[in-house]
Amino acid sequence: MGAAGRDFHNFNCVFRDNENYEVIAFTAYQIPNITDRSYPPSLAGRLYPEGIPIYPEKELTKLIKKYHVNQVVFSYSDVSHEYLMHRASIVNAAGADFVLLGTNQTMLESKRNIISICAVRTGAGKSQVSRKIFRFLKNKDIKVTAVRHPMPYGDLAKQAVQRFASYEDFDEHECTIEEREEYEPYIEQGLVIYAGVDYKKILQEAEKEADLIVWDGGNNDTSFYKPDLSFVVVDPLRPGHELKYYPGETNLRMADIIIINKINTAEPKNVKLVEENIQKMNPRAMVIHSNSVVSVEDPKLIKDKKVLVIEDGPTVTHGGMAYGAGIVASKKYQVKEIVSPRPYAVGSLKKTLEDFSHLTNLLPAMGYGEKQMKELEETINNADCDVVVVGTPINLGKLLKINKPAVRVTYDIEEIGHPNLTDILEKFIAQASVK
Repeated sequence: MGAAGRDFHNFNCVFRDNENYEVIAFTAYQIPNITDRSYPPSLAGRLYPEGIPIYPEKELTKLIKKYHVNQVVFSYSDVSHEYLMHRASIVNAAGADFVLLGTNQTMLESKRNIISICAVRTGAGKSQVSRKIFRFLKNKDIKVTAVRHPMPYGDLAKQAVQRFASYEDFDEHECTIEEREEYEPYIEQGLVIYAGVDYKKILQEAEKEADLIVWDGGNNDTSFYKPDLSFVVVDPLRPGHELKYYPGETNLRMADIIIINKINTAEPKNVKLVEENIQKMNPRAMVIHSNSVVSVEDPKLIKDKKVLVIEDGPTVTHGGMAYGAGIVASKKYQVKEIVSPRPYAVGSLKKTLEDFSHLTNLLPAMGYGEKQMKELEETINNADCDVVVVGTPINLGKLLKINKPAVRVTYDIEEIGHPNLTDILEKFIAQASVK
């Protein structure tokens, strides 16, 4: 059971070329346009010369019964414990075992030092942490590259190993908006980032050009690589979620360093609750407190204006957030009005806003393919506003033809006191022998 990422990695680690198992199918959830295709023979291995079909998750019970399935391996992330057990109940009721693979089987070991950056929920602020860690390592003249959690939404065989070092690489790999949101900040810093499907081959390539590899974990998943130092970001705007989501709680329990982000916008009582939960679940972890500082290049461009706010798609959809950096910046810099996107939405964007009813005054940057990107562009251009406030990590103006001024929001981590990232990284670099 997957969503075009962890499922493929779990298969590659445990089931590919394993004659003790016959894998009947993958099922797909969350991400559009990934069903009705197959995991190709070039990736599936010698036991599957025809590849492995991918079906919608709604067919799960039928597949279990039709093929007399013994085991179902749950392999996607950022789901509540309640959701997870509902899926387990469906599988058990159909007669099969419900399996969660552990990190011993799914974390690959590297010849290089690995720093992992993960989170307990999507949208906790992991990207801010990643950027600051990379700035530190780059200033130390350490040969470093990143490997990102997978988002293979196109031709899987072609996407087995992806390397991004320039904007042109995005076009070559036909990247979606979600992919660009994750990769572009690295390119802007002059860094290289890998992603794809086969994370053993990806690791082998990354090891050739780096002495240290940073795992940039997405969707609050666990790291695919065994870390020498692990950071996990928690979000006091969603207190208690660190104990209620899979595998976010797993990340919390394993972390060496836990970063409580967004202190400046969270209620003190919620910060305290998160601190108490950390103490209960992982008292050995070192804790960093940090602010998430939001800014725009020229605040005068949005002050007293009617604005349409666009936010990072995953954060506000399955991440469950009702606002993001764009809304925070709009309020901080005193816009006149935040326009609802609902009257202007078209196609799949209209359905997304219907499915996520909590999104009343923002537009998620959905772009899983060329058609949806066109629908996003049309929705933006339909809106009756003076300015578009772009709260995503990428410059949408490079992808879409927007018919009104657009202002980009940036956000960075600002640690409070000590320990901070510099303290911890200085110590790690001094003690870690380069493998």
